[in-house]
Order: sequence, then structure tokens, then C-alpha cells
Amino acid sequence: MASALCLCLLAATTAASATSPNRLVPYDLLYADGVRAYFARDWGRAAELLQRALHSYSGLRAARRDCLAACRQEAAFLGGPPGGGPWEPALFSRVLQRADCLQHCLGQRLGAAPSAHRASLAVRREFEQREPYNYLQVAFFQLKKLDQAVSAAHTFFVANPQHLQMREDIEKYRRMSAVKSDNFRDLEATPHWEAYEAGVQHYDADEYLQAVARLEESLTEALSALEDCRALCEGPLEEDEEEMQPGLYEAIAAHYIQVLKCRQQCILEIATKPGRISATEDFIPSHFDLLQFAYEQVGNQALAAECAASYLLFYPMDEPMLEKMRQYRAELGEDTAVTARESIQHYVQRSLMEKKLIYYAVEHLGGTFNDPDLWTPDELIPENLKEKHREDQKKQNQETLYVEDMDKRGPLPFEGISITMDSQQMNGTQRVVFDRVLTESECKDLLQLTKAAGDSYQARRSPHTPHERFEGLTVLKVVQLAQNGDVDWRHAKLLLQASEKSRKIIESYFTPGKKLHFSFTHLVCRSAIDEKQEGRMDLSHPVHADNCLLDPEGQECWREPPAYVYRDYSGTLYLNDDFQGGDLFFSEMDTVTVTAEVHPKCGRLVAFSSGKENPHGVWAVSRGRRCAIALWYTHSQEHAEQERVKAEELMEQRAEKQDWADGGKRPGTDHSSRSSSQSPAPNSGARATSWSHKPGSDGTQHPKVLWARDEF
Repeated sequence: MASALCLCLLAATTAASATSPNRLVPYDLLYADGVRAYFARDWGRAAELLQRALHSYSGLRAARRDCLAACRQEAAFLGGPPGGGPWEPALFSRVLQRADCLQHCLGQRLGAAPSAHRASLAVRREFEQREPYNYLQVAFFQLKKLDQAVSAAHTFFVANPQHLQMREDIEKYRRMSAVKSDNFRDLEATPHWEAYEAGVQHYDADEYLQAVARLEESLTEALSALEDCRALCEGPLEEDEEEMQPGLYEAIAAHYIQVLKCRQQCILEIATKPGRISATEDFIPSHFDLLQFAYEQVGNQALAAECAASYLLFYPMDEPMLEKMRQYRAELGEDTAVTARESIQHYVQRSLMEKKLIYYAVEHLGGTFNDPDLWTPDELIPENLKEKHREDQKKQNQETLYVEDMDKRGPLPFEGISITMDSQQMNGTQRVVFDRVLTESECKDLLQLTKAAGDSYQARRSPHTPHERFEGLTVLKVVQLAQNGDVDWRHAKLLLQASEKSRKIIESYFTPGKKLHFSFTHLVCRSAIDEKQEGRMDLSHPVHADNCLLDPEGQECWREPPAYVYRDYSGTLYLNDDFQGGDLFFSEMDTVTVTAEVHPKCGRLVAFSSGKENPHGVWAVSRGRRCAIALWYTHSQEHAEQERVKAEELMEQRAEKQDWADGGKRPGTDHSSRSSSQSPAPNSGARATSWSHKPGSDGTQHPKVLWARDEF
């Protein structure tokens, strides 16, 4: 269940056993010993050492925060040099005093030299990602301590929601009768996020008194967490070994700018909910935007005005908020002073001062700076850096227009279609997303097929999850329904045309000059079962590859029966987006590491090669119904989709009869829906499969560790 730790950690010195009461053992040593005990299946010792490692990690951070705060008071940088003397001795005497203060304070708190607690970057990253809890949950489970195992698993999963193995573990815990709902506790919960989300929920429910209380709590906790993060930035210089050692002032400048950049990035740490990749934009300003409206609704105009003034510190030209300020001043009286909160004034002034210094360093000393704030005034950025930023943006936009793939791709055969993401943007190979393949009206017409089919539409519990219904129509079934008058012939024809259009796009992009035949086509819908969604942790479609048996443990994908070994390319043409969840995702062969995600919407076509380079799955559909046309293609004519050939023949027969009845065209002249599955010309380039055995039927059994999962 837990991932293997890097070899450098396992090689660390074993020094975590006997310690003096006042000594805080370095957390990386405890962690190394805990992992070693884990792999030795010594579950009791592993649990003890991993818990001590987490305690030591927390204690080290607390010691650094407290000592930095205390020494900032004891050895403060106040005023200029005494008697107008030289500034250098005055400055460095305070620097030395603060260094002495920190060494003494940390020595008392840690019981050892602070340098003994400098862990490697890899270990620091594992603690930031809560990896010790991954090991802990297994150890506690083996010790039959279910409540602690569940808490550890939940704590890890909150920060790693895309970890597929932990998803399955959580789902198993939920099914255990001995596990209680309150066992699912986040042991590393951040107070400001809990308060913020509760406040927003009250706000959305028009419960403004409760919203004010929780949002104020969130703001206080967020600013406190921000100060803690900023304090921890004052660590050792992250040196580049390839560069020459700098002189005194260059070293001071480099280290100071590193600290300032770290402090600026703290807002991203605070504004990113555990488990999320990106931060909430304008996290601090958004508090005041919500608070000013909530205070107005409960009749406290004075505090509403104070929050509006605080918001305007970030966006002084925001016209709606300026109008609110004019309204508040009129209601409170012109004599009433309305000022922003002092803490926010200090926050903004300090941040602008730091940005100014960073931009000066970038302009004159080199380096880069990714400003985390949207509210940074444009005039603060040096003019030559603005130009460079514009050039970088222009270059990036140009790169997205040209896809650099190993195989030369041809031009798209239809106008108006755009390439939204290519292989590089999707962190893989042979992947692409097209938009505007269908219009909104065409999507609606195709969705009519699922509505009008009635009892003929085959609805059943999904073979992949008990939480969804799975419904599918083949192209032949659609044409037969049209013959019976159950669906409109125009809609049936549109299904054939849309899938053929997709085939031409994919063939032109991936294999120009080499014919692709349909292997299988069907219209498929996945519908969330409302009463089955609570506590759900599984996937709508587990991770698999389309032409081989995926073996995650062996990091291999076996191209042999019962896999559909003849499939070469796959595609999905989406018809709607009025549902929750259901995104397609790609992963590494471990099935755990997600590399890219695609959000469905009308007319979006995602296409990729069907082999081991593109393991993929579908996130759970938690509400509504997700419909799409699923498509598979092959270079092998002998494996062309025979049902489609029959459907096209029926469609042409119907068109011929209609033409004769109308006294119109000569029969056989309309081939608008005919696909490449028909017999090709001798020089079509179709090749026979290289496999001596044909795949088994859909019901063929295969070992559980090898995954050959299909859409149908």
C-alpha cells in the first residue's frame, strides 16, 4: 500500500533508539528507522517510530517558529547606527546578536545543534505530502488498530485525493462494520480551511451571522498560518553547487532574496486546500469581499465599510467596491472615519516592499520571480521585465499552435476545429484533445437518441462500479431503432456522420496516409445512482489500456488475448457537461500517478494511441448523466467493425427508397455516412494483425492483476 522510500533515506544512519528526555531526535532518522521496520514487517516498532518522526517534524517546525519570533524581539533591527557612526558595524552587530540568540534558543529546544536537523529535500517533500501516514495506516491495520488506521489513511488521502490505491483502501474501510464515521479524521487539518469552507456555506445559504463568525475565524487563522510559513522561510541557503561561491554581499543578497521569494510564495501554501493542485485566487481579498456583504446584511454598516476599505487596499480601482464605500459613507455620515484594518494595511505594505526588492534584484542581479498575487500594481514591475513577460507569453502561445510529435501529423480535414491540448501539454505521447467537432445543436440531437430509445435502451448496473448505471447503444442498434420508428432517422444518420468525422480527424492527425478502420463504436452513458453516492471513493472506470493487459506491479502491459490487441487508436467524443465528476484521466503504468485530465464538454474529442503508453480511467460520476460516443480504431481491415458495415448498408437502403419515392436521385449516389470499414481499394495500406490468436469474447476471464477493461 505504501510506496517504497528512496534508497538514500534507507541508507541513513540508525540513531533513533535511546535518547535523552530533552533531545528532539532528527525526524529523518526516525523516519528511516520506521520505514526499515515497516519493510521488516515489525509493525509495532514501525508505528512507534513513524509517530515519533511526525512528532519530531512538528516539534522542529514549532521550535523554529518560536525561536525566530523570540529573537526578532530580543535582537530587533531598530533605528540607525548610534551617534551617526558607520552603518556596517551597527548592522552586523545586530545580525550576530540574532544569530547567537537563534543558536542558543534552538539548542535549548532541540537538545542538539540545529544543523543535525537538516533533512534532505526528498524527505522534506515526503513529509509535506504526508507520506508517513501512508505507512502508518498499514502498520495500524496489521496491529488491528482500525480506528488509528482509518485516521492515518484519511489524513494521507485528504492531501493525495488522486492516489488510486488509497481510494480503494478508504472504500474498504467504509464497508467495515467496526469502523465508525468519526474515525475518518484529518490529523493534519488546517483550521483556516475548515472555517473558510463553513463560512462560505453559511454565506451561500444566506446565514450571514454564522458566515461572519466563521469567515472572521478563517481570516485570523489564515494570517497566523501565513506568519508561521514566513518565519520558516529563514532557513539555510539552497546553494547551486555549479555556481562559483559568491562574495560577502552577493551571498547576503542571494540568501535574502531567497527568503523574500519564499515569504511571497507563502500565500500560495495557505490558499491551497490540502489535496488541491492550485491555490484559491485572491484568498485574503476574497474574505473581505464576502465579509463586507455579510456585515451589510446583518445591519453592521461600520464593519461592512471597514471590510470594503480593506478590500480596496488590494484593488483600489474596483468600481463596484468604490460605489459601496460611497454608500457606506453616506449612511454613516461624512464625519465618520472609515479606514482599513490595521493588520491588512501592514500586510499590504510589507508585501509591496518585498515585491519591490525582489523585482529590483531580478532586474539588476538576474533570476526570475513568479508573483503569486493578482493584485500586484502594474507600476511596481520594472518596464523591461514587463516586456520580457509579454515575450514569454507570446512564445508560449506560439508553441501551443505547433505540436511537436515523433510522427509527422497531417492537416485537419475540417475547418473550425481547434487543438486544445497536445501530447506535451498532457505530459505523455500520442495524446490530443480537439474542440468544436460538434455544434451544440448536434450534441442535443445525438442526446435525443438516448431519450427516445425508451425500453430498447439497455440500462444496467455498471460493470465497473455499483454506484452508476451504464447504458450503451451500438450504431446498428440505433439504425434498427430508426427502422422501428423509435428514433429519428436524422439522428441515427448524425451518429454515423459524427463518428466518421472523428475517424477522419484522428487518422489525419496521427496516421496520415495510413487507413484507420472502425473497430467498435457505441453511444454510452454513465448515470450516477443518487442513493449510492454517499461516501463513494471508487472510479467510474478503473485504469486500463485499450489493447493490452495492464500489470501495474510489473510495470508492463501484455499485448495478448483476451486484450483487444488489434486496436491501434482510441477516441471519445463528448456530448454534454451537465454532470459532476466523470473527467477522463491518464496515468503512469503504476495506475497511481495521474499525468493529465480531460474535462468533457459538447463537441470535445479526446484521442490517443491504444497501447501501454496511455493507461487511462474515468473519475466517478457523482451526479447526473455523462454521455459520449466511444470509438476504437484499427489498421487491420479483418478486424473492422461488421455491425457498422451492416448499419451503413441499412442506412443507404433507406436513402435509396426515399430517393425513389421522391422521384429524386438515382439510387446509390449518397454515401455521406459511409465509413472506412467498407472494403478498401487494394492499395489502401491495410495490414493484417501480427497476432496468431484472436482476442476472446467480452466475457473471457483473465488474471485479476492484468487489467483489460473496456467501455462496453
